[in-house]
Amino acid sequence: MKEIKAFIKPTKLENVVEALKENGFESVTLSECEGTGAYKREDSVPSLKFHFADSKIIKLELICQNEEVKKAVKIICENAKTPYPADGIVYVSDVIDAYKIKTGKSIKKIDF
Repeated sequence: MKEIKAFIKPTKLENVVEALKENGFESVTLSECEGTGAYKREDSVPSLKFHFADSKIIKLELICQNEEVKKAVKIICENAKTPYPADGIVYVSDVIDAYKIKTGKSIKKIDF
């Protein structure tokens, strides 16, 4: 199994989530974040919550089978890009194991 974490612009969130759902990636987790990437907009200002952050961002997380990674990453990239700099980044990590909270049992194949 793999975990995909994508950091995307809030304006692209709906496009990305809808495209993922249309392609069978139903379960995603979303978090509102702020970041301090290398690109600096001229109009960026520090956050009131995080005095060092200057960029609103959405973190999208999903778990998929190894053979589905390229498809998911392609969908995210195609639907999250804009004509402007700093569209975000996608990370892919190995998932050693996963456990259902209800049963405490290990699951080797994602079946949520």
